[in-house]
Amino acid sequence: MLNGIIPSSWQPHLHAALRIFSGLLFLEHGTSKLFHWPTSASDQPLSTLMLAAGVLETVGGLLITIGFFTRYVAFVLAGEMAVAYFMAHMPNSIYPLINHGEAAILFCFIFLFFAAAGAGPYSVDQNRNS
Repeated sequence: MLNGIIPSSWQPHLHAALRIFSGLLFLEHGTSKLFHWPTSASDQPLSTLMLAAGVLETVGGLLITIGFFTRYVAFVLAGEMAVAYFMAHMPNSIYPLINHGEAAILFCFIFLFFAAAGAGPYSVDQNRNS
C-alpha cells in the first residue's frame, strides 16, 4: 500500500542527507566537549578519554559531513559509539531509554551503514573516485 510513497530515485539524495545531518549532529557533540559550544557538555575539566572523544567527534563529524574518507572514519566512529554506550550508558541501566544511550546506539548503527555503503553523492569521496 505504501509502495512508492518516496520514489526510489530519491535514494541517493536521502543517503547524502543522512550523512550530512548525522555528521553535523555528531560534530556538535565534539564542539560542546572541546569548545563548550553551543553549550558545555560538562563544567568539569576533560579527562583524557573525554578529550579523545571530543577530538574524534569534532574531526570525525566534519569528515562525515563533507564525505571524506567516509568508510574509514565511520568505522572508527561506530566503534567509539559502541565503547561510549558500554562504558558510559549501559552501567546505569540495561534499558537505553533509562540510561540515555539512544543517541550512542543510533550513531553507532548509522556509522556502520556508512562504513558499508560509503559516502554517497555530494561528497568529497565521490568526487575523488570519479
